[in-house]
Amino acid sequence: MVKLTQDIQAAYEVEASNYGNPPDSTLYHLGLLDTFDPRAVNMNTTPVPSIGQSTDSHHAQGPIDVTVPLKVALQGDGWKELLGNAIGRTHIDGDETSTGSGAIGADGIDAVHSLTTDVYSHAILAKDLSTGQHTLCTGVVVNEATLEADYTAGGYMTLDCACTALYSEDDDDGDFTFNQNDAYNGVAFPSAPTADPLLPTDMTLSYSVSTTANALAVTDTAGNYIEVGERYMRFFDETDAADSGYSAGGPIVATGVIDLDHSDYDSNGMDALKTDINAIATSCTTGTASTDPQNLLKGIYKMTAGAVNIPAATDTDQTLTEISNLKTVSLKIANNNTPIPGKTDGIWCQNNTIGRGKADITLDITATAQDETLYDIYRRTTNSGVIPLMRLDFGTNGSIALTNGTITSFSRPLSGGGEVVDTLSIKFRGNGDYRNYSAFAISTDLTLQ
Repeated sequence: MVKLTQDIQAAYEVEASNYGNPPDSTLYHLGLLDTFDPRAVNMNTTPVPSIGQSTDSHHAQGPIDVTVPLKVALQGDGWKELLGNAIGRTHIDGDETSTGSGAIGADGIDAVHSLTTDVYSHAILAKDLSTGQHTLCTGVVVNEATLEADYTAGGYMTLDCACTALYSEDDDDGDFTFNQNDAYNGVAFPSAPTADPLLPTDMTLSYSVSTTANALAVTDTAGNYIEVGERYMRFFDETDAADSGYSAGGPIVATGVIDLDHSDYDSNGMDALKTDINAIATSCTTGTASTDPQNLLKGIYKMTAGAVNIPAATDTDQTLTEISNLKTVSLKIANNNTPIPGKTDGIWCQNNTIGRGKADITLDITATAQDETLYDIYRRTTNSGVIPLMRLDFGTNGSIALTNGTITSFSRPLSGGGEVVDTLSIKFRGNGDYRNYSAFAISTDLTLQ
């Protein structure tokens, strides 16, 4: 019997901090597959010549290099996990033992808060539904992820990932032998998501021009600092411990953590957030009472001399200035990871360990030209050449915030009888004045398994 691609389904399990060692407990469906190959294995065989022989008389075995090409539609939660794999996982409540259900409580809150230096890996299990054969890739890490929306043709939004894996193994019944003897024959294979994948029109792309420098002016102990992400705001003392003054209750969802998307801020915005902080910090004022707290610029801010101003894009809701008449949108996260060869379970693996590289966040856009705003920013005649905040909003499926963008290329070619189309590329660098604030070049309102 020939193999048919429509018989192939894929599911994943979080390895969390245990690279290459999934718990073999619960599988989640990856969603609609566009491109997938769990058997992209390079055995790195090198022919070795020898004097006196007519051909290479020896074949030397190198480290086994496993890559996993994977492109999925934005359906269910699989794409969110892959984005989390590419950007990084943060234990928002500081619970390093969290299994990461995204629920508040003993299980902790795991979110795609900012770029991280550690590896957040997955196991991916492919199953042939016609034969029951399985292929398991452990230690799957996204080296490059590209979220794409094409408004010029029918089709869903997709996430295209170039991944590496520790190892790939095949088995008839899902009982594997490599490394930790992963046994999936007793784990239920999940059903596919029932909701349709997201269309390009399900996403809103918007940007800000105007900002308020003192959207929040916080006075507190010198040396304390504040992290601002797309959804969560975290308060730390100078020893890097969560500020215990912010105890859980209402929008404060864990010690030192405020949920900026809490319903308390739906009506009174920044003014309500100011009131919550003012009750704990020495003082807090706002220069833009009605601005949505989620429009604070993402980054890390230190209490220099006991005070700090945190800027925000000045807008009353999360949809800033919408870019309409879009043709294509492409958001790329390139991690530049470093594979480190070594042995696992007696097997020489090219990706025995993965070192996180320096990420490059790029947004490419083509759209019918509307005005000169973005061109003027590109030429640095306005806004000092910076787009303070951009947001890809997926409605109830979360959002992605991009902070302090620089337009690195802009073109608007003219041709007879045609429309005028802008093509631009933007790179981002986060905001703030302390530590690795550039990690907040990208931050999301996505929670993880």
